[in-house]
Amino acid sequence: MQDIKNKILSGKRLTKEEAIGLFESDDIFTLGKLASHAAKKKNGNKAYFIRNIHINPTNICVNRCKFCAFSRSKGEEGAYEMTIDEIIEKLKEGQGSMVNGRGRNSSHYASRITHNGFSEVHIVGGLHPDWPFEYYLEMLSSIKKHFPKLQIKAFTATEIEYMSRISGKSVFDTLTALRKHSLDTMPGGGAEIFDVGVRNQLCPEKLSSEGWLNVMETAHKAGIKTNATMLYGHVESYAQRVDHLMRLRELQDRTGGFQAFIPLAYHPKNTEIGGSYSSGIDDLKTIAVSRLVLDNFAHIKAYWIMLGEKLSQLALLFGADDIDGTIIEEKITHSAGALSGNAMTAEQLRNLIKKAGKVPVERDSFYRAVC
Repeated sequence: MQDIKNKILSGKRLTKEEAIGLFESDDIFTLGKLASHAAKKKNGNKAYFIRNIHINPTNICVNRCKFCAFSRSKGEEGAYEMTIDEIIEKLKEGQGSMVNGRGRNSSHYASRITHNGFSEVHIVGGLHPDWPFEYYLEMLSSIKKHFPKLQIKAFTATEIEYMSRISGKSVFDTLTALRKHSLDTMPGGGAEIFDVGVRNQLCPEKLSSEGWLNVMETAHKAGIKTNATMLYGHVESYAQRVDHLMRLRELQDRTGGFQAFIPLAYHPKNTEIGGSYSSGIDDLKTIAVSRLVLDNFAHIKAYWIMLGEKLSQLALLFGADDIDGTIIEEKITHSAGALSGNAMTAEQLRNLIKKAGKVPVERDSFYRAVC
């Protein structure tokens, strides 16, 4: 640990073996201090949040990943699909200035989040078997028409590849068309774990790791900034986590197009593979090692929906500098047994950050401060 500490403090890049060693170490406090040091070099004492709202247009999906509790087959009980008008109406509800809230687990809570409205809408969903590519283009255009100041962060790499197939367009042309219709940025979902053996256990039907990396590299070439994720705590090893991080670091060296990395803690309920929740120690280790390995990523996010409010707050002392946002109505993680609420106000997020000793910064989709 002392050798690794000296290497980090001198600004040198960690090797795969050193990163695995950090995961295996029991010295969680030194790990936290090193990650906090790295985070402060990137962003000072700032911690970011955003006023955002999540929209999941459908849970009907041609893929049925074994770790996913959200997806349904067409006609299955619980399956749903939203029209574009319904999406617009949900956004209008969220942007409303005064509606009595019904508690943290209600979508109506959205309307009293802030009188200033949202900065971002986050859109991901299932791979619907019947929707044409034009549906997605119209969705983006309609949102921007009704909410011209709202930034649209939408579609995982898996969704992009699916749109490419159903449209007959190349991935680049698919992304270019989406961008012309007002796609601003992309989330990082669908990465899961890049190791082929693990991926075959979790999601054999899903886009391959090489396919995911290719879509992201193509997005960066098309001028679209993205995030990146890693789903951990299921059947993978530390070495497989580190391999995942190293591949992301290599792509970021080439493109510089990733804005943030989000480690996603696996949730086991209502899934085929089952298992258990990750531990708080493992969550903090994963945040910290991610910060130290991904030296070319500007931001590491502690996603409070998956980690819970208090552990996300603690993660700000273990290398994270972002806790995401107001969110309003999260469905995907809650389908798998999330223990957190569905929404937080901007004031709650700001207070959480302050009590961790950090300076809260409200941001937009591009990490620009919102005054």
